Amino acid sequence: MFIDNIVIHAKAGNGGDGAVAFHREKYVNAGGPDGGDGGRGGSVIFRVDPGSNTLLAFRYKRKFAAEHGENGKGGKKHGKNGADVIIPVPPGTLIKDPATGKIIHDMASSDEFVLCKGGRGGWGNRHFATPTRQIPRFAKSGTKGEEREVLLELKMLAEVGLIGFPNVGKSSILSMISSAKPKIANYHFTTLSPNLGVVKIGEGKGFLAADIPGLIEGASEGLGLGHAFLRHVDRCRLLLHVVDIAGTDGRDPSDDLDKIDEELQKYSPELAERPQIVVANKVDSVDMDDETVQHFIKKCGWLDREVVFVSAVTGENLDLLVEKTIKALSELPPLTVYEAEYNPEEEALASSAGAKETEISQRNGKYYVEGEWLYNFMGQINFDDYESLNFFQRVLEKNRVFDRLREMGIEEGDTVNIYDFEFEFVY
Repeated sequence: MFIDNIVIHAKAGNGGDGAVAFHREKYVNAGGPDGGDGGRGGSVIFRVDPGSNTLLAFRYKRKFAAEHGENGKGGKKHGKNGADVIIPVPPGTLIKDPATGKIIHDMASSDEFVLCKGGRGGWGNRHFATPTRQIPRFAKSGTKGEEREVLLELKMLAEVGLIGFPNVGKSSILSMISSAKPKIANYHFTTLSPNLGVVKIGEGKGFLAADIPGLIEGASEGLGLGHAFLRHVDRCRLLLHVVDIAGTDGRDPSDDLDKIDEELQKYSPELAERPQIVVANKVDSVDMDDETVQHFIKKCGWLDREVVFVSAVTGENLDLLVEKTIKALSELPPLTVYEAEYNPEEEALASSAGAKETEISQRNGKYYVEGEWLYNFMGQINFDDYESLNFFQRVLEKNRVFDRLREMGIEEGDTVNIYDFEFEFVY
């Protein structure tokens, strides 16, 4: 079974809590606080698996949770960090937001992508000892790990896509020019999933070709099998438009060309403009002087497309087809890699929507800002990084935290405390 579209749930581990402990040892008076810090929660990380070309592994397992960090211990012992969860996906998998369809990341390269960061471990009470507070009986809790649902959508990384009606010989051609061994039979819809094949041209060079299941009229509207796989030609730099020049099933090859073009146009106008080489298969069964063949040649000329007459049975002109494909690829722009479409600030604001309202109180001359969404958001901020702090400030501004502080009468220089992170307020 071929699966190329699925929703999964990912949860990073929570950070461990800091420990409240005091050093006790014989002959050591007033040992002081020695509570260790909590461990970092594990993250959820995506990694490309070059040997995979389907999301079938996610059919029965759709929830992924990383380990929580261990709590700190006495004797300044740091809690164990939680183990990360590594999720292998096929090359070309898009990670999307299910609600908006926006792209979060494109797994087109071998780089890893951290989807959900683990929570930060809390500080032990030894961090809170001061000359005036020598016995702190409190510690900082760990922050929660990030959690979210994502849509995984596979768009194969093939440079060349073979398209056309069922039973025109796409799989046969792919099997002849590459090392792919697709199932081939003389009936409609024998191809139930895209087949990938590496076409080698010597000296370690070559290109990746995909045989897309046969299209029919109405495929762009969901009819037949082809619509489910049209997304796999989105990245293709070149399309090999295969037609049955012999009209084996009683169809006119010129009409077939128009109908497939129409389905591509309905699905994606940009895809319809992709360069094409017309591959007229089954040339071994026709007379080249036949009126239908000559009309087809003129049709390709009107469309300004190059046509190559081949036979997947005898192998005629297949080397020429590969040669022309390589030449066309050398003149085309590189493979499409999709840019991230979501905005981290919008993401932070959306995650706080409907959450518990922000609470602001004043105690002992300080303003304390609290809220569940804010507590979780704190785990995403690196307070030692300037850009991360700016991001934190912008999210507070958009959530009207600063406006509410002004409404409460805060003055410049007053201290604001957000879960033990303190700063002086500046107008």
